[in-house]
Amino acid sequence: MTDTTHTLSVDEVLQLSDPGDIGREHHSKIDRLVIHIGNVISWAFPLLMVAIVSQVVLRANGHNQAWLDDMQWWIYGVAMLTAFGYAITTNSHVRVDILHQNYSAEKKSRIEVIATGWFLLPFLILMTDVMLHYAWTSIEAGEGSSSPNGLHRLYILKAVMPVLFILACLAAYAVYRRNLGRFTDISLSTQLLWAFPAVVFLMWRVVHYLMYWFVYFTNADIVARRITREPIFEWSLTIAIVFVIALIGFGLITARRKGTS
Repeated sequence: MTDTTHTLSVDEVLQLSDPGDIGREHHSKIDRLVIHIGNVISWAFPLLMVAIVSQVVLRANGHNQAWLDDMQWWIYGVAMLTAFGYAITTNSHVRVDILHQNYSAEKKSRIEVIATGWFLLPFLILMTDVMLHYAWTSIEAGEGSSSPNGLHRLYILKAVMPVLFILACLAAYAVYRRNLGRFTDISLSTQLLWAFPAVVFLMWRVVHYLMYWFVYFTNADIVARRITREPIFEWSLTIAIVFVIALIGFGLITARRKGTS
């Protein structure tokens, strides 16, 4: 009877304990940035446990501290949103791989590119846009805790949320680009084509905000709430699509010139 026991090397043990080291040789600077930030923020979880246990003990002895309840939400919110980007980078999120695990490496990369470029990135861009408005509203209102003894300046926490979604966008883009390079040459046109919905949506928001500030600064009498009702905004999506298509064409022409030179 042969012994099939495999002794793990030191590197393999480290990889099992730190998902950030798996596939490190393929990581970009963006990947390493997301992982480093995730490793730092991970220390928030022991603090969260201390806050929870302290509040339980204090409440049991009749000394409830509302600010500890608020602190738990603050820590949990920042830690989980940071973990979102970390999980994308390290591929440590929950996934159903019944069929995917048996595909070839190239087919897996194609699926990852489509899933990231057509579904994940548009969602993250949308959430970043929503969170920017959400945070700005909270900052303007000087939002605080609902409890007199809670942690006030809640707007600080809400201002962090769009930043962490931007971090998740960077993580998703790095994963998208890494998988794209496994089955095709990475160029401007290929990146835009394989992530067409995400690029169009991002460009749409950029065009929208450029139009907004143009109207705002060129029409002093207009009410801010009525700016987006101007007829020009009906063309924002069309302009975004045309611009993205023009960029794809430019990328194809540039790639062809490089190939013939």
